[in-house]
Amino acid sequence: MRPLPLAAALAVLVAFVAGLAAAQVPNDPRPPVPTGTITTPAPSETEGEGLPPVSTTPPAPPPAVEPEISWRDSRAIGLPYAGRLVRGVQFPAAWPHLFTWDPLLHRSPNRSWRRWGTDGLVRVTLRVVRAYAAAHPGAPPVGIGDLSRPRGGYFGPKHASHQNGLDVDVYYPRKDRLERPPKTAVQVDRRLAQALVDGFVAAGAGKVFVGPNVGLHGPRGVVHELAHHDNHLHARFPRWRA
Repeated sequence: MRPLPLAAALAVLVAFVAGLAAAQVPNDPRPPVPTGTITTPAPSETEGEGLPPVSTTPPAPPPAVEPEISWRDSRAIGLPYAGRLVRGVQFPAAWPHLFTWDPLLHRSPNRSWRRWGTDGLVRVTLRVVRAYAAAHPGAPPVGIGDLSRPRGGYFGPKHASHQNGLDVDVYYPRKDRLERPPKTAVQVDRRLAQALVDGFVAAGAGKVFVGPNVGLHGPRGVVHELAHHDNHLHARFPRWRA
């Protein structure tokens, strides 16, 4: 057998030494990381401590906007049951703390031609509603019914008066807070209804008609019980006041 050349012998020796070194390196127990994958550490249990909590409460709704009213000086001619209205002001269909109701169609809002009064009547009614809402936070909205026709005169079914812009019907608040007139006196929130009566009396109403079964009261000569008024009060203002 011929001896190997020196170069070949050296190559065999180098390969043998490299094999021994690889055999002495332990295998890496960690699985290989795929190419292009970025590993992130798990979040700490204390992460975010000291930061203000995130509120889950929905934002408060914007304040109700009062609709614009076309104000003008008005005149009440004649009597509430035989009169007319000159330069009347239309009561708004809706307003903060109130709704309007059509007693014939049984729906809200009331039709536009049923919501006219003197400028004084419209102002004082809105003023009473504002004062009521401020004195009774969280109370249900006040229901406003008929006033007069745009030029006054005979109103039509349900009313013998309401002819010269000085009358307004106001529905009593209901115990169940529904925005509709009560069907019976039992459904009336008497405490809030009495507050409305007191408010219109304090505002200068000459007459306030209330139902005989509701249990409301007021100054003699001003507050009167009248049939068919168990679901609303009827406030009438003198010409000098409204």
